[in-house]
Order: sequence, then structure tokens, then C-alpha cells
Amino acid sequence: MAPKALDYESLNENVKKVQYAVRGELYLRASELQKEGKKIIFTNVGNPHALGQKPLTFPRQVVALCQAPFLLDDPNVGLLFPADAIARAKHYLSLTTGGLGIFLIHLSCAYSDSRGLPGVRKEVAEFIGRRDGYPSDPELIFLTDGASKGVMQILNCVIRGEGDGVLVPVPQYPLYSATISLLGGSLVPYYLEETANWGLDVNDLRQSVAQARSRGITVTELLTNLSCNVYCYQTEFLTLYYLQVRAMVIINPGNPTGQCLSVANLREILHFCYQENLVLLGDEVYQQNVYQDERPFISSRKVLMDMGLPFSKEIQLVSFHTVSKGYFGECGQRGGYFEMTNIPPKTVDEIYKIASISLSPNVPAQIFMGLMVNPLKPGDISYEQFVRESKGIIESLRRRARMMTDGFNSCRNVVCNFTEGAMYSFPQIRLPPKAIEAAKQAGKVPDVFYCLKLLEATGISTVPGSGFGQKEG
Repeated sequence: MAPKALDYESLNENVKKVQYAVRGELYLRASELQKEGKKIIFTNVGNPHALGQKPLTFPRQVVALCQAPFLLDDPNVGLLFPADAIARAKHYLSLTTGGLGIFLIHLSCAYSDSRGLPGVRKEVAEFIGRRDGYPSDPELIFLTDGASKGVMQILNCVIRGEGDGVLVPVPQYPLYSATISLLGGSLVPYYLEETANWGLDVNDLRQSVAQARSRGITVTELLTNLSCNVYCYQTEFLTLYYLQVRAMVIINPGNPTGQCLSVANLREILHFCYQENLVLLGDEVYQQNVYQDERPFISSRKVLMDMGLPFSKEIQLVSFHTVSKGYFGECGQRGGYFEMTNIPPKTVDEIYKIASISLSPNVPAQIFMGLMVNPLKPGDISYEQFVRESKGIIESLRRRARMMTDGFNSCRNVVCNFTEGAMYSFPQIRLPPKAIEAAKQAGKVPDVFYCLKLLEATGISTVPGSGFGQKEG
């Protein structure tokens, strides 16, 4: 009998190519050990509440009222919820179709516009305007189910086939390599320099692009519908073509490397994108997670606007943010957005069309996003508690960043750059020859072998450096 459509042998080959190390072999083994009763500390993914970060009180109060709006009709609601939480819940409920009338009880569960609630997108635009000093257009902001969904939507528009390359920093968050594989594109790595605190050298970028463009790729079947701007030579049995690098990804602050990009570095990157005609994808989900004062977070958009003409009107930029990180840490709510700069209206319409296939991003997460970008202000009843909670979280993360770095560097055969931002430390561990030989005997890559042994001995679930594409040594 011929294989069925969903038999493994018949699956889309791109699905089988996907690797996602943060939920890979180590995570699966950790889950098995957890089922067996072993206590596991999952550090393989940035999941703040799972590791003890407490949710902020005010956002949870507001979303609770939006999810159960009948509470607003209870005469005792003021005894349970502060007046500013009640007012904010009414505000968000009023943004849904039909306002606060007779259908109030249903509205918080209704589909929104496929781009997200217009009122929340307006709040996001106002936040971006305050942050960058330049106005933002709500029509160019899409709310998404976490930043990851936004990244996937944009890469889906960029990648047309295997001949399209995307520059990705290495070590990199596996979302990018996995999505590029799934969409049938080609990842073009550019390596961050560990000895320079994970710095980026634009000359290395140019070299990565040159190598990609000169690298012939052989495909053992005819390729059809290739865009005319991918150089292509066809024979009866194979097709040779050269990569066209179309986009560049930056992660700022870095994941998993924790570095914060300077204004000078961002300017270099934007100049490079202008020269190479690349769209820049700015993953800025850790912008609240900064643990030093020398290099505060500066958005790619602000630097682009500061550069002026012709750059500010020519360079295409898509920026991503989320409620999953920072002092919100609401990973499970799946709230995010992306903002487009210098993207043509017809392209925006196509992206809207694709977003419409999923009907609507999840509405409670949109409310969390609104609460993050439009926070409490001095004089609000809950303001002091909000400041106390949010500052406490960031100060705790700052202390832990220093503790982790100092702890790693105090160990023999371990070196680690200071974690300037984000939520991860990325140490280099020099394994002795006998450990490397034991890994080979077990049929494992040495860093995977080490991480498995660490998991078995301590219950700490990590991700090996090779899972982030890091080069050996």
C-alpha cells in the first residue's frame, strides 16, 4: 500500500528539516524525568512566571474584569478591585464592537479586527512615539499572538523559496532557523564575536553576504516559478541558482547572548541594510530587560529616524515586541505586536490578508499589550504598587545577571561575558578530552552530552550551544 498523506515518509520535507533546540532533546528528557518525580528547573526558555517571577497585580485585575465583565455590575466590585482597574476594564471593553451596552458580557470573547483592536493599536503607536520621539501610525501596527507569530508572518512574506536568504545572528534564537527551514528559505549566518562581548563587525556581515551570493546550490529537480531576480541556470536534471539575501535579523538585547547594541552599531547595521537593499527585522522583545547603564536600549526605529534622509524614507524595517518578557513576563498570554516602517501600502494589504486567515489575535492578550504600553501614571490609585512591583522585578533580574556571570567565571574551565540584557547567560565551557571522547562513544555532540549529564545530576534543563548554531571552540 502506498504511504498515506500523514505517514512520516510522506510529510513535507521542510517540516522534517526544522530543528528547535529550546524544545528539543534536552527538553524532552527533562519532561520524562519530571514525570518520574524528579524536580526540574526549566531554564531552556525564557518563561519568567514558571521560574518564580510574580505577575503584576494591576494588569491581572483589569484582564480579570474584562474576562468576567458581569463583575462590573456587582455593587461590591469596588471592595475587590481598585477604581483605576475598574475604569481601565471599562475602557478596554468599550473598544470592542458595540461598546458597553447590552452585549457587554460577550464582548471580551469576540473576534477583533485581524490586525488587533484599533484602540489598542493606537495605544501602541502612542507608546512608540513617546519612546522614539517620532510619531507612529496605528495602521502600520499589527497585534499578534506573541512576537513569534509576527516574525513568522513577516518571514513568510519575505521568503519565496530556497534561493532567498535571511541573515541571522549566531548564536541565534532557534525561532529564526526553524521558521526559515519551514518556509523553505536559506539561513545566512553572521557570527557574533564572543571575545568582543558578542560584538558585531559589519565587515563580517559583508563577507557573509558575499559568500551566500557566490555559493551555488544544487537541487536535484526542476524548480519552477522562480522570481526573475534570482539568478538561475536550468538543465534537464538540475537547477543551479545563487542566493539572494533579502533580509537581516537583529536581536537587541541579544538572545541568547545578552548584549545590548550601541547607537553606533545600529547605525552601521542600518547603513549596511541600505547598501545591500535588505529589510531589517528588529527583534526587540527584551527592551525592558537591561541590566547596565552604559548601553541603554535604543530602538532600531529611533536610530533610523535620527539618521534622516535618505535612510529614514528608504530602509524597510519591521520591529517586534511582546508582553512575554520584561517585568510583565506574561508568556502564556501570547501577546505581541510588529510595527512596519517604509513598507509599501500594497504590501501592508497583503500582510493584512494573511493575518485575516487566522481571523483575530487573542483578545485578552491584546488587553495585556495595551496595559503594558499604556501603564499607570503618577496619581493613579494603583501606581505606587505597580512601580514597586515592576522595579522589584527588574532589580532582581539585574542582581541575578551579575550573580550568574560571576558564578560562571569563578568555575574552572568556564568563561562568560556579562549579561547586559535579555534573560540568559551564554557561558563557554571547555570540556576535557575524556569528556569529548565519552560523548563520541555515546553518539552525542559534546555539548549535548554535557547538558544531558547536567540535567541528570542537577535537574537543570539547559540548551546546548550547538542548538543556537554556535561554532565549535
